[in-house]
Amino acid sequence: MNHPSELALHILLSRLREKDAEVSENTINQITSDVKEALVRQFRGGKRDAFHIRMSNIGRPYCQLWYEKNKPEVAEGRSYNFVMNMMMGDIVEAVFKGLLTEAGVQYEGSEEVVLKLGDGIEVKGTTDLSINGAIDDIKSASPWSYQNKFSSLESLEKSDAFGYIGQLAGYAKASGKKIGGWWVINKANGQFKYVEANGVDVDAVCTQLLQKVRRLEENKFERDYTAVDETFRGKATGNKVLSDTCKFCDFKRDCWPGLDTRPSIPSSARNAADVDYVYIKE
Repeated sequence: MNHPSELALHILLSRLREKDAEVSENTINQITSDVKEALVRQFRGGKRDAFHIRMSNIGRPYCQLWYEKNKPEVAEGRSYNFVMNMMMGDIVEAVFKGLLTEAGVQYEGSEEVVLKLGDGIEVKGTTDLSINGAIDDIKSASPWSYQNKFSSLESLEKSDAFGYIGQLAGYAKASGKKIGGWWVINKANGQFKYVEANGVDVDAVCTQLLQKVRRLEENKFERDYTAVDETFRGKATGNKVLSDTCKFCDFKRDCWPGLDTRPSIPSSARNAADVDYVYIKE
């Protein structure tokens, strides 16, 4: 376990499983209120606001933010289940905070903060929670992300397509608190763990965020990533594919004209996974 509060949560959940404990009415009301706020936000939120830098997106790659600012209309259409997926994440967060309360974990809830990056640049956002003076974020994850992306800070640093590191560092800087980490909940089975972020240099990350905002003000398009060599069983195939970060970008087809998504070419599996090919060797 990476956080002292994990043990308290495990004990509570074990007691709830054995019907040896009950969640208080106050906590049930807290969870219900948080879920209602999420329902209103997701189902009655009105039109999406015009692009602006905010804490929830500032950690994302520059090229993706450039597209969101300049060419939002070319984004790939989101799946029909997008809103449901967001709602599930909100429910998981509300329930998890309630469990922290019942487990006796002392924490500060959501807080509106303003990150001052210099040059008069300010970015607003709302934190999830802080424990013992350290800012934490709550993330619901697919089984694959839970096992792979969120296996450690080092794994997340290799492929942080959604900018979680920049977001958390920004929250820490804006709130004047230490950087904590991520409470990650597996949406498939309810498992959870804590991934520490104490190896993150908050000041260095915030300097990078300032540079990114300045680039957006200059508004020149530049890719942050290049195509990478495809390998199969440890050997290069001669083909070029998208980086792991680019795979998750809604603008990848406009950014990479001619992108060819097809089952893995070198694989002989009957149901080979799809691969985003930038270049295919003749």
